[in-house]
Amino acid sequence: MSNVGIVCDSTCDLGPEWLAEHDVPMVPLKVLFGDTSYLDWIDLAPHEFYEMLAAAPVLPKTSQPSPADFEAVYDRLAGQGCMAIVTVTLSAALSGTFESATLAAVSSPIPVCVVDSRNVSLGAGLVVKAAVAARDAGGDADAVEAAARQAAADVHLYFVLETMEYLVKGGRAGKAQAAAASLLNIKPVLHIDADGVIESYKRARGMRNAIDEIAAKVAEDSRRTEMCVSLLIGERQDLVDMMHAALKASGARYHVESVGMVGAVIGTYSGRDVIGVAYHPAR
Repeated sequence: MSNVGIVCDSTCDLGPEWLAEHDVPMVPLKVLFGDTSYLDWIDLAPHEFYEMLAAAPVLPKTSQPSPADFEAVYDRLAGQGCMAIVTVTLSAALSGTFESATLAAVSSPIPVCVVDSRNVSLGAGLVVKAAVAARDAGGDADAVEAAARQAAADVHLYFVLETMEYLVKGGRAGKAQAAAASLLNIKPVLHIDADGVIESYKRARGMRNAIDEIAAKVAEDSRRTEMCVSLLIGERQDLVDMMHAALKASGARYHVESVGMVGAVIGTYSGRDVIGVAYHPAR
């Protein structure tokens, strides 16, 4: 094992198997259906979550990890011989997870650097993967941190929702805006800006046109260099097929690094009918 530990939270949506294979401990966020709490990706896999979400009369709530949750992981890695830790979290603008990880670093027996990915889901996942690549190439803690920070600056995430229902229930959008969008079959194309905030990119009539807008953006950004792409989905494989077709038709220069499901915490606000593309310049 390397003497540099890498830690992430569950919303990178890389899943327990990939993280275990690459020696990256995960600190889970929580999803609460009523009084019952579930650990994201541990107690509740995405397919199970979407079934529960469809049947739930009230939108579940989400909860960030405590500093103690991170402290336990930091202590364990120190006990295993790590000399330093780099932690990657979802956007600090969207969650207090970054703050919890940072507070825990104060009492860690070894140095901990916490990197704000300024992203979510597989956008944050690409930042984690950049840190892992640097570590596995023999990089020290400074090199791993630098790789993560560079990826955080380079990664773009664009996504479209079939419905704004879950954003409304979660307090992320107004009812009038959602009602108008539904009536006109307008699909919001959203992105994560440089500060890690969800912003509107474009509005398109119908899902296919919205997907075409995302593909066109990838094509525009790939004019100078090939892009490494991760596709993120809820449950609908047909949307993945549509995105593959749109990317090919757009003339984008890219290769698909992975296709993965959005976990329970992010899925609470996106719903099952989400499709998105996270990407950065290929290295």
